[in-house]
Amino acid sequence: MIAPSKACVVLAAASALFINACREQPRPIVLPANPATAAWDPFLDSLQVRTLKFFLETTDQTTGLAADRWPSHSPASIAAVGFGLTCYPIAVERKLITREEAARRTLNTLRFFYQLPQSDHPEASGYKGFFYHFLKIPSGLREWRCELSTIDTALLLSGVLFSQSYFDSASATEQEIRTLADSLYLRVDWKWAMADTNGIKTAWFPEKGFGPHIWDGYDEAMILYFLALGSPTHPLPESVWRTWTKPYVWAEYYGLEFVSFGPLFGHQYSHCWIDFRGIQDEYMQAKGIDYFENSRRATYTQQAYAKENPHRYRDYAENIWGFTACDGPKDTTFAVDRRKRQFWSYRARGVSFDWIEDDGTIAPTAAGGSVAFAPEICIPVLKAMRAKYDTLLWKKYGFLDSFNPTYITPRTPNGWFDHDYLGIDQGPIAIMIENLRNGFVWNVMKKNKYLVKGLQAAGFNGAWLENVE
Repeated sequence: MIAPSKACVVLAAASALFINACREQPRPIVLPANPATAAWDPFLDSLQVRTLKFFLETTDQTTGLAADRWPSHSPASIAAVGFGLTCYPIAVERKLITREEAARRTLNTLRFFYQLPQSDHPEASGYKGFFYHFLKIPSGLREWRCELSTIDTALLLSGVLFSQSYFDSASATEQEIRTLADSLYLRVDWKWAMADTNGIKTAWFPEKGFGPHIWDGYDEAMILYFLALGSPTHPLPESVWRTWTKPYVWAEYYGLEFVSFGPLFGHQYSHCWIDFRGIQDEYMQAKGIDYFENSRRATYTQQAYAKENPHRYRDYAENIWGFTACDGPKDTTFAVDRRKRQFWSYRARGVSFDWIEDDGTIAPTAAGGSVAFAPEICIPVLKAMRAKYDTLLWKKYGFLDSFNPTYITPRTPNGWFDHDYLGIDQGPIAIMIENLRNGFVWNVMKKNKYLVKGLQAAGFNGAWLENVE
């Protein structure tokens, strides 16, 4: 599932500050002069094909429901559906399926989601145009007592709008895709989701109403605000972007200054669909960089942290690292190498100047989802993981979600290796490889008028935004 970002990050902040204060300042990073430069590596083709096949072969073709995880039994994740919708056209470009097949899958998905029940009933699929985080397969109804999720709906809609812009032919199928995409997006009541606050609420429950938190500060929810600002039916005031940026934490870590957020997924998700190179809002104009460069710097600091390895976890190195929201071995504590170690199951792991959440667990999606920012360091990581861990980590659909070489028990003498793939971690790998290759997803989304309008409403300008109609 998607990590509860701010809620879980804040809990660990105080202890992380103490840890950082007690150790010497590490050696600053020296970035290469030219960002994102690396020769194309054929290994990326193999990784991308396997990762794309995860969505092609595990997603229900009738409903479009993508399981949160596989092969373990799980409900559908609406965010994984959004990533899957984005991966179908990539699969067309890579000649894994035909355009007609991708259109059929997409149309089935959009038809299914549009007809799902929307009401305040606790067993519906959504409300006010938003959807519940997890849906039952195959009914599409709410699973467990999960939240109506604003960010997961935004990730779903990102895939929906990508489909709208990609399928641009005059065929009846592609016309219906565009119409349904409009219908799904335009009915979302973003104003309702503000609930008389100055930002978008993170969650709503039919049993108790809105949760206490809003999305503000830097994390994966940037794209949520762009979609809300760009809506022609329920647009939010432009002032919400100031609400979003006001709590930003700009600081230096390993000699690099950037807006801080520990887990790499927060630096990646919005970038799957948006080319931030050269476009800036007021905040980034004042800092002299863009959000792409911000994510690049965050990626480099993860490598630097692993090289320093302050807590002496096994295998951390220049080419073995990656800290983000992912599976983990277990919530437990025991001694390894005569050190008491605390381990976690699923958790938002990450490192930053004021927050460290690290139990020795590494997720390949961290480097995979950053490959477009810093291919010169991320490609070697992916290749090193493949070579070092072989079939312990590399299976039918590419890298399993995560592993922990420090978690040594009688049952895991080689360390712990996950047995699942997670849709929300597979998606960024396939998408960002394609963006590195040719900017495909970015270029398609530049044609989407709603996203462009949202960026402009947030005050973004420069580069490609100057040339849109």
